[in-house]
Amino acid sequence: MSISTKRGDDGTTGLFYGGRAKKSSLRIETVGAIDEAQAAIGVARAEVRGSDLDDELASLERGLWVLMGEVATAPRSRPKLVGGVTLVTSGMVDGLERRVHELEAAGAMPSEFVVPGQSRESAALDLARAIVRRAERKAVALGLEDGSLVVPYLNRLSDLCWLLARSCEQDHMTSRTGAVRTPLVKE
Repeated sequence: MSISTKRGDDGTTGLFYGGRAKKSSLRIETVGAIDEAQAAIGVARAEVRGSDLDDELASLERGLWVLMGEVATAPRSRPKLVGGVTLVTSGMVDGLERRVHELEAAGAMPSEFVVPGQSRESAALDLARAIVRRAERKAVALGLEDGSLVVPYLNRLSDLCWLLARSCEQDHMTSRTGAVRTPLVKE
């Protein structure tokens, strides 16, 4: 089976569980923004390879597969979606929120405005956060079906990326100054 099917040459793409949509449709634009967010988290993951944050970011990337499955499904096929596999669940949103609260409690909240770029890792996470926010805006504009948790998930994911970036900045500053601190990233 080849990746080059030529079915998209007419300007459409296949939807999950059947049907086609224009590649310029808001649904496909939203899937594309989520795909970009996943790739950006992958760049951040490449910067932290081998650390505990590597596994956490891989998990976030997998969560975005679920979002893409839900968004890439026509409303009439929504009943076919499976929670945690192709449908965002409240547990997925709650998990992100718990992690946000852990980082806040550990002191990841800065007291002033942040200028991205303190380290490669934090810059990659800030870029991922900005792309997640774009995906969130597109998902809001798409007006997903009642009960969809795609927008809350993206909202929490953006918060988490921001806090993880701040944690990486703190780690970077600690390694430069030699100061000892309690790590904010799960160990």
